[in-house]
Amino acid sequence: MLTTHPFDDDKLREECGIFGITGADTASALVALGLHALQHRGQEAAGITSFDGDHFHTHRAMGHVAGNFDRDEVIRGLPGMVACGHVRYSTTGETALRNVQPLFADLASGGFAIAHNGNISNAMKLRRDLVRRGSIFQSTSDTETIIHLVATSAYRTLLDKFIDALKQVEGAYALICMTPEGMIACRDPLGIRPLVMGKLDDAIIFASETVALDVVGAEFIRSIEPGEIVIVREGQTQSIHPFDNVAKRPCIFEHVYFSRPDSIVDGSSVYSVRKAIGAQLAIEAPVEVDLVIPVPDSGVPAAIGYAQESGIPFELGIIRSHYVGRTFIQPGDKVRHLGVKLKHNANRALIAGKRVVLIDDSIVRGTTSLKIVQMMREAGAAEVHMRIASPPTRHSCFYGVDTPERAKLLAARMQVEEMREFIHADSLAFVSIDGLYKALGEERRQDIRPQYCDACFTGDYPTTLTDHDDLAVEDQFQLLAERVN
Repeated sequence: MLTTHPFDDDKLREECGIFGITGADTASALVALGLHALQHRGQEAAGITSFDGDHFHTHRAMGHVAGNFDRDEVIRGLPGMVACGHVRYSTTGETALRNVQPLFADLASGGFAIAHNGNISNAMKLRRDLVRRGSIFQSTSDTETIIHLVATSAYRTLLDKFIDALKQVEGAYALICMTPEGMIACRDPLGIRPLVMGKLDDAIIFASETVALDVVGAEFIRSIEPGEIVIVREGQTQSIHPFDNVAKRPCIFEHVYFSRPDSIVDGSSVYSVRKAIGAQLAIEAPVEVDLVIPVPDSGVPAAIGYAQESGIPFELGIIRSHYVGRTFIQPGDKVRHLGVKLKHNANRALIAGKRVVLIDDSIVRGTTSLKIVQMMREAGAAEVHMRIASPPTRHSCFYGVDTPERAKLLAARMQVEEMREFIHADSLAFVSIDGLYKALGEERRQDIRPQYCDACFTGDYPTTLTDHDDLAVEDQFQLLAERVN
């Protein structure tokens, strides 16, 4: 059976990464490079669409960018000076080629390609209404609702149709769209999902993270503002803000885990923020131990910060193999258990007889933490403590993150002491929500809405959740019907 690696399966997973470029001779090749840099944001599938001035060309495939877009014949099949690409995990829509983006449709105004990072939280309601009006969907992706809203809009120009469509959706989106008229990039009014703009010679680039600009040698210009739409036509950029002004709420978990540490998110170095979170964690939850050990790789910056603040030595007590993919064959329970050590193995000579504190970015289901604590004890650790560089994850995300159902979140079912017993650690502590804001250079104020979307920790969702609420009502009716029958 082919299955997800057990260490990877217990992480919150960012939905997607997007990259677009207009005005470059080797557009599709540059998009492929940019997608390589964004591979951590989505590893199920990848796609690139290009435009040569007359025709759109698309190549989509399951799996990683490498192996699918590093062949000359693939890139030659994507000609043109304009291209956009997408790497994907799935939350809405099955894992199938028909859901791989960019999605493309021939509209009355011409070809329209779209790459989307985020999640439309009223997509099911919109889809039902569109189907009643005669729309025929080709995928199960929430992104396709945007295409149909554009296609059925009564407005005259494509830009007005696009704005009309976005005013009907709720949730989170960073979008890159390609049309015969030019490239469009936009970010939802709350700025939940990130999007940046760069420049390479005369070409304009849009990407989910600055690291993708670095990889292609582009200059970072700025972040796209929440609620901003940028249109690029023949090398000229136009910026408009067609939505009502609202307080921005960018995703706080981009700083904790999703973004690469070498990226800049909304003006802050991700690496520096993660070190600051670790230092704050050392202040809030000190412990007498011999070694600070990161859970690789995402726990490393926070562990450095914890070690520097506490004065306790930092050591690589867990060695990660970078030659194991996300999936591998697991024919039985015994081999499945041994397979864990393919990716993470204890540095036994370092750990034996030592008191250690493990630093990780989050606890989701708790299965990974349990296995790592067990690994440390089997390696001879005298004590195993755990510190988490985010508050307890108690709520599901509906904005483009692959979160388990709330009932499967360990922190939704247990208090911290119960969680400690579950993972068999000697102690367990999380950074506080106020401490997380402090590490970001902010003060979390109680008199206003939070400066970030921190709903996965607090349950304070920044938008309505139409589809979720409708399902909850349906579930209540179903329960009532079962009781009556």
